[in-house]
Amino acid sequence: MAAEVPPKKRLFEHFAQVAKAFAHPSRLEILEALSQGERSVDALSQTCGMPVSNTSHHLQILREAGLLASRKEGLMVFYRLADDEVVRVVSGIRVIAEHQSAEVERIVRENFTSRDALKPVRRDELLELVRRGEAVVIDVRPPEEYAAGHIPGAINMPLESLARHLRDLPMHQEIVAYCRGPYCMLAFEAVEKLRQNDYRARRLEDGFPEWKAESLPVER
Repeated sequence: MAAEVPPKKRLFEHFAQVAKAFAHPSRLEILEALSQGERSVDALSQTCGMPVSNTSHHLQILREAGLLASRKEGLMVFYRLADDEVVRVVSGIRVIAEHQSAEVERIVRENFTSRDALKPVRRDELLELVRRGEAVVIDVRPPEEYAAGHIPGAINMPLESLARHLRDLPMHQEIVAYCRGPYCMLAFEAVEKLRQNDYRARRLEDGFPEWKAESLPVER
């Protein structure tokens, strides 16, 4: 008679199944897209540049692992993150990789850190700057992502329209830009454009998903 598997080992088996769902670059990209807000299969396919069939396959794996929830509206299926903890797990993977992988550290240094020598704004620092009236926050993501959720008081200025609205921004306050996360280039490019026009501008240290995952205030 086979010995019964101890409860802890059975739990680790289930934990490993959940961890396996994270272990694919396309699924991590899908999770990043859904951290901005709910999306349909077709919208995710376009955002991530994958065929609908591949997107559906990865979504099924993520949902079976308990990482996603879904709802049906007519013939359309919409997906969302099951919990903000998913964002924290992905952020944890990122931090470990940055600290322990020389190749990841090189890629981040050459493609992100080197583009902006100024230290990004921390979340607690941003709250204090806004409280004192010393900063204006701009969200440079697309309007649909802004509508799904944004930092309170943030002004939606998608990167492609930023140049047309520069005159609406105050010169006497610091401008803090944020986008989808620490590897999103939209905030980097927005800050470059603002500095070229003599604005004091910095990036938020990461993006809206990390802000929301820390249970900080959110407007919709």
